[in-house]
Amino acid sequence: MGFEFIKYEKQDRIATITINRPEVMNALHPPANLELSAAFDDYADDPECWVAIVTGAGERAFSAGNDLKYSAQHGMGAVTFGKGGFGGIAARFDLFKPVIAAVNGLALGGGFEIALGCDIIIAADSARFGLPEPRVGLAALAGGMQRLPRHIPPKIAMGLMLTGKHLLADEAHRLGIVNEVVPLKDLAATATRWANEILECSPSSVRATKQVALQSEGMPLEDSLKKSYTMLGALFASTDMMEGVMAFAQKRKPEWKGK
Repeated sequence: MGFEFIKYEKQDRIATITINRPEVMNALHPPANLELSAAFDDYADDPECWVAIVTGAGERAFSAGNDLKYSAQHGMGAVTFGKGGFGGIAARFDLFKPVIAAVNGLALGGGFEIALGCDIIIAADSARFGLPEPRVGLAALAGGMQRLPRHIPPKIAMGLMLTGKHLLADEAHRLGIVNEVVPLKDLAATATRWANEILECSPSSVRATKQVALQSEGMPLEDSLKKSYTMLGALFASTDMMEGVMAFAQKRKPEWKGK
């Protein structure tokens, strides 16, 4: 699968998606969005890939969001996305495999929205986050206005969204947006460590857990407990569940099959 604006690699059940437009701070124009959507489609469909890491090329930016220069030249009507919305993930609600964002620099606008659409965020200590769209007459239309107030206290979220201010990595960690902050040189290794820790768990269990967490969000507790979840059904029908039980009883490391 050939790409021009991203890199897509698979190794040891980990898919790594790298936004590769460092000359424009990894900002996304329609062709880049479509490539990211295709990569996430492939990750979702590949039974051999169990965890994904998304990051940006270079040291300056994870993604500066929408490529405004492209939009200025071609008009806002030229902004198009694939199945998963902006960045291939911001509007993807049927992906229950885990995704880790390794934020290597600026994550602004749509770049922040991509990170918020991931399950875990690892940030370099030089990373900065923000939704500055109001400063250029726009709005965070890729889920930022909805997701940020769900991640942090509403007043803090409103203050950030209404001013377009940036958050430093340590501040984002303190607020609970970021899972871990590390020096830039350690970012890739740290994201891989998190991915490998996920791989120690049953992939069927991981996907069921993610589905329940996402689909029960905002529901009354009683309703969420009564709700039917397809991935829970798949978990109880999986060979992985019995493998986990047998491995525990036999005091050995389980051999997950993802089935």
